[in-house]
This record gives sequence, structure tokens and C-alpha cells, in this order.
Amino acid sequence: MAEITAALVKELREKTGAGMMDCKKALAESNGDLEGAVDWLRKKGLAAAAKKAGRVAAEGLVGVVVSGTEGAMVEVNSETDFVARNDRFQAFVSKLAELALQADGDVEKLKTIEFPGEGRNVADELTHMIATIGENMNLRRAAKLKVGSGVVVSYVHNATAPGLGKIGVLVAIESTGDRAKIEELGRGIAMHVAAARPDALTIADVDQATLERERSVLSEQARASGKPEEIIAKMVEGRLRKYYEEVVLTEQVYVIDGESKVKDVVAKLSKEIGAPVSIAGFVRYTLGEGVEKEESDFAAEVAAARGA
Repeated sequence: MAEITAALVKELREKTGAGMMDCKKALAESNGDLEGAVDWLRKKGLAAAAKKAGRVAAEGLVGVVVSGTEGAMVEVNSETDFVARNDRFQAFVSKLAELALQADGDVEKLKTIEFPGEGRNVADELTHMIATIGENMNLRRAAKLKVGSGVVVSYVHNATAPGLGKIGVLVAIESTGDRAKIEELGRGIAMHVAAARPDALTIADVDQATLERERSVLSEQARASGKPEEIIAKMVEGRLRKYYEEVVLTEQVYVIDGESKVKDVVAKLSKEIGAPVSIAGFVRYTLGEGVEKEESDFAAEVAAARGA
């Protein structure tokens, strides 16, 4: 039997909003598995079936760049937001985004590329930046999108500087039609992705393990109604459609007009310009998403510093 610690109970309460005793029982039933306990609470109707948002727990910048029919994005973390406002750090992140095009969005490959004008590769330049600025940094991730015909569009929400900010998006649109209209659509969809946080491009792209987990939870919730199995099956399928509308880009309601599905907006443009239009891919980075940040008592730190 796994140890059920107070910290684990606290984390489950924060994730679900369930009571302490219910959280303890859920963790006991799941042998200490946090996600299993979340599912147990959901099946019992004790937790909201809300999509868990990544916790922003690191500073730094997301950098994006577009060149022709390709675009790249990187995330570089720092310890404080003060460093993110440093001109040299901003120039460094911007250059890494450009170099990520050469590296095809591969972080490990990016680290080996020569950093222009410095006589050292990206990994060594990062080490040099750490020594110069005096704060730990991390090149966390990178991505690249490319199309044969069409456009790649970028969007940075509340940009700190051109192409730099805390939320970055790349969207790739395939089409041989009117470039200006395709770019306009791409910009709208990029803004939509920033706001709506889709997990998958199409229903077929939804992670199967995640889908089966959701189906299992929805089935248990439906059975609690006491209805026959054939009715339960229909209830589950109806709720899955709602789930798709929450997590699948093409099934979401387009935030720009607030009424059309994204796939219908794309189909409408295709008909308008007389050429096929399709979303080839998207990437969305939120700075520090999923990175745990150690909580500290600032007052205690100041007192300790004075004592030293």
C-alpha cells in the first residue's frame, strides 16, 4: 500500500476541489496514484470534469519566427522575469528561434549548431549566457512547421518584443489559393489556438489512451443514472461529442465569430477562393507550462539574508 502523504492529499484537493476525506479515500482506492484518484473522484461525481491547464511555473520567453513557408518556435526558461526583460536575453531567444529552422525543431540538434559570431555552438553559448547574466537558464523545447504550398503564420499573445512573449502559436495552412486570404485565415486561427488551447488538430489525432480514459469516466457517470445500457451508450457518445468540441481544433467554435466551427470556417474559405484549404498543423507554447516551481517564503529569505 502506497503512503498517502498530506502533500499528496493537498495536491489532489487543488486539482479537483474535492473534500479532504474524499481525496484521502480516492488516493487509498487508487493506491496513491494521483491521476487514478482524479478519475475515481470524477466517477463518483466529486470532481469537475474540467480539462487540466498546465501550471505556469517558470520564467523566460517563448520565441517564434516565420521564413517563407516554414516557421519555428522555442522556449527558453530563466529563473526570473527580470532576465526575460534583458535585451541580450531577448536577442538570444530570437536567434535561437531562427536557428531552430535549421535544426528542424529538434532541441538536441539545435544545441549543436554554431551560434553566429561567437565561435561556439548553441549549448556553449547558453553556458556563457548563464555565466554572464548570473542566472540559470534552460533551452526547454523547440518545434517547426512547414508546408509545400500555403503559409505558416505566427502569433504571440501580449508580445514583450517582436516575436517574443509568454504564449506563442504557429499554424500551418496548406493551399494553392489566394495567399492574402489564406494568411488572414491563418492569423485568425493562430489567435483562436492561443485562446482555446486545443489538444489535437482533428478527432483522429486525439490520443487514444486519453480518449479511452475519458470514455471510461463518462460511462461510469452515465451508469449512475440507472438507465439501460443502450441508452447509456448514446449518452456517452453525446458527451464525447462535447468533449471533442472542447479539445479538437477543427471541432471547436471559432473564437473570432463565436458561432461557426473551425472546420466550417476553413471549408467556407476553400469554396470562396476555389481551391482546397486545410490546416496542416499547429503548435502552442505557454511559458513554463507543466514545469514545477519551488515555492519560497520571500520574507523568510530576506530575514535570512539580513542575518547572514
